[in-house]
Amino acid sequence: MEFSKRFVALGDSFTEGMGDVDPRRPHQVRGWADRVAEQLCADPEWGYANLAIRGKKVGQVVAEQLPAALALKPTLVTLYMGGNDILRPAVDIDSLMLRYRDAVAQLSATGAAVVLFTGFDSNGSAIFGKTRGRTAIYNETVREIADDRGAVIADYWRWREFRDGRYWATDRLHMNTAGHTLMARKVLGVLEHEAHIEVPGLPALHPKSRAERLREDAAWAREHLVPWVKRRLAGTSSGDALSPRYPGYVSLAAAAAS
Repeated sequence: MEFSKRFVALGDSFTEGMGDVDPRRPHQVRGWADRVAEQLCADPEWGYANLAIRGKKVGQVVAEQLPAALALKPTLVTLYMGGNDILRPAVDIDSLMLRYRDAVAQLSATGAAVVLFTGFDSNGSAIFGKTRGRTAIYNETVREIADDRGAVIADYWRWREFRDGRYWATDRLHMNTAGHTLMARKVLGVLEHEAHIEVPGLPALHPKSRAERLREDAAWAREHLVPWVKRRLAGTSSGDALSPRYPGYVSLAAAAAS
């Protein structure tokens, strides 16, 4: 089927949809990009492709996803990459952003509208807060690139609602269903597109004792941190065996009300 309006989503687990579980979908996740696509695809002229794969770094997104995206001739592109690089023990932000800049230049040259994401403000996180300075530098460069290329910013850093832990999955790294739904509303707002999306209500906040917090921290370390560290040491990624969820254009209009 030919589509006159074509949305391609590029990146890593954030765009793949990790944390928003849906066993009916490829990779058993849904995510904000699917939710945005559902709204766009209510217009049958829209098609949607999602090339994002968890664990991918900038070099991999550029080498593997960018050529495929260009071949799809999109009219709208969303791009978030760099989070997995920033989490590494050492990273050359300047070199990283040169590759980022070149990728955006190639996407912009197609005439497509380009949406770029700033990184999340990890202030207050005992683990990820240590990378806050790197993310701030990354964000400023993303803003410069957006200015230079006429791209639009989806400003994750400044969307303070996401500091509420109830928008996050148990792995503390990815948004949950409520978080992805809220993100979809935010992105649709950036696109100036009406959003027929209701964000799920958040559970009530209950104070936790120190013992409860320690038990939760121990469970998180066992179930999520230790496997992540093992993959880093082995030089592997959770996305190594995965292919893109939607490598070619599809319409998700039928799922809009689900």
